[in-house]
Amino acid sequence: MSNAMRQKMADSIRFLAADMVQAANSGHPGAPMGLADIAVVLSEHLKHNPKNPSWLNRDRVVFSGGHGTGLIYSLYYLWGYGLELEDLKQFRQLDSLTPGHPEFGHTAGVEITTGPLGQGVANAVGFSMASKFMGAQVNSDTADVIDHYVYCLCGDGDLEEGISYETCSIAGHNKLDNLILIYDSNRITIEGSTDLSISENISMRFESQGWEVLECDGHDFDAIDAAITQAKAADKPVLIIANTIIAKGAGKLEGSHHSHGAPLGDDVIAEAKKAAGFDPEKKFFVPEDVMARFRCAIEEGDLAEREWIHSLKTLPLMEQNEVLDALQNPDFSRIEWPEFDKADATRNTNGKIINAIAKAVPSFLGGSADLSPSNKTYLNDMGVYPKGRNIYFGIREHAMASIANAMALYGPLMPFTSTFFVFSDYLKPAVRIAALTGIQQFFIWTHDSIGVGEDGPTHQPIEHLSQFRALPNFYVWRPADGVENIAAWRVALEMKNSPSAFVCSRQNLAQLPTPVVGDASKGGYLLASDENAVITLMASGSEVELALKVKEQLNAIDVPANVVSVPCYDLFIEQDAAYINSIIQEDTKKVAIEAARGLEWYRFADTVVAMDSFGASAPAAKLFEKFGFSVESIMEKIK
Repeated sequence: MSNAMRQKMADSIRFLAADMVQAANSGHPGAPMGLADIAVVLSEHLKHNPKNPSWLNRDRVVFSGGHGTGLIYSLYYLWGYGLELEDLKQFRQLDSLTPGHPEFGHTAGVEITTGPLGQGVANAVGFSMASKFMGAQVNSDTADVIDHYVYCLCGDGDLEEGISYETCSIAGHNKLDNLILIYDSNRITIEGSTDLSISENISMRFESQGWEVLECDGHDFDAIDAAITQAKAADKPVLIIANTIIAKGAGKLEGSHHSHGAPLGDDVIAEAKKAAGFDPEKKFFVPEDVMARFRCAIEEGDLAEREWIHSLKTLPLMEQNEVLDALQNPDFSRIEWPEFDKADATRNTNGKIINAIAKAVPSFLGGSADLSPSNKTYLNDMGVYPKGRNIYFGIREHAMASIANAMALYGPLMPFTSTFFVFSDYLKPAVRIAALTGIQQFFIWTHDSIGVGEDGPTHQPIEHLSQFRALPNFYVWRPADGVENIAAWRVALEMKNSPSAFVCSRQNLAQLPTPVVGDASKGGYLLASDENAVITLMASGSEVELALKVKEQLNAIDVPANVVSVPCYDLFIEQDAAYINSIIQEDTKKVAIEAARGLEWYRFADTVVAMDSFGASAPAAKLFEKFGFSVESIMEKIK
């Protein structure tokens, strides 16, 4: 393709983005205009199918700088993913297909929700890691079923975020040779020049992490093409430092930080269009020859996918096809659930459960932030990533969770991640994206309360249950024993559009009495009941055992009581009023017991026995007694 044609295509992107922001009177024109030349050349390299955005072997493109939606939506419109000009005109408006930041599942083609800077870099690493695992399962010496690339466009802000250090370290360590990170190095931030805040040598940083580093003029089409071509041939992940000018082509605002997050103005846009040979009076205009070039992606992509499907049938890949089918179609009925008949820590019962799942479900994999011996999350006899299913994430909680988000969206995979519950603080942004997007990631968080004991308040989660229960579309399970733990996993495996967390104890918990009155799969149920009860005791996890002991004391003084176990508060409050009222009877005094902040329990309870401090360092039994989690203390409060 001639560079004159490329220039016309790039300018079309620039002016679509500028017009979108101007029409909305809101948005970020600078980055899309600066990246337009790169986008044109990248389009020539991409293997994707606008007719089927979920084709497994497509190249993935992650826009880590999610604010650059002027570029993103322009490309999806031009490539033919279903967006129309009217959608671009409704940029950032209510119920449009073009919201302010790209949202997975909302706009066709968007691979993952981005916006919080740095997470997109981690997501790209996750897509690459997923492809390498899939390739290790289904590729052969004679044919590759999975052989695509992962591209990520990022900016200065992405690389300043700590998560980018974590994830790029993992990528280099795992030699992810299909990962290409294109760094839009325009040296501008919202506040001005990057010289105000960063002076490190980015090239040396990435080289030290095991990356190959290339550099090019981000507005020289041939240089961009050469860099991408070289990157695709590398045997390690590649960073392309593309030196660009923010708001390229925007006249007096070219290169200015004022172009980052505000409309350019009608006069500036008109002058820019005139200088590029476009009609300054026409808005949202794409020349026919430009549209024809971009829309080639439809037929080229459809042909590429059909050839890939045909190759699966004609190449000697019967065994690989069977493996691929098993990965894509998990059969949960094959899971041989363990049986539990004695007191045990729920981190232990959970470890046995996930091993049972892994034996039956080949797409189930994951790892811990350097805590698998404590979290009990090692998958026995399952090997090490990428051939095996145990991933060593290192002490990189935020990266771990964001990587797993992308692995879950890759296609067939069902990832879990794990750490101590208190360190969920380090990965909360990724949890939020998982919930917002509807990503089925399984979070395993152990050492769930002051039961951690001697490690003290820095390691004792207090506010965390309340925080995550407040998160929409997120299900926090805190099982009281192994049976509830199994019920939690049965439900979570079927929740295809929601993440789940399993909050497990370090200390042994008693086996709950059987048979129980209700159903744990509804999130809350009547565990033990008395006729004409006057007290309802509610609890989760380790405090359920305590609630049962309090009931015994109440019964000893002729006070009938019910005990309600609530392993998943989030699921319980979704039940209809009739069910909830049958479990938490209105004519009883209601007492909630939880060794955490417990603020959400006031929705039901008259009295909440909970934590109002950060805990202390001592053996667990002494801590429960000190902070009021004893039969005697709770009886006094009930009286």
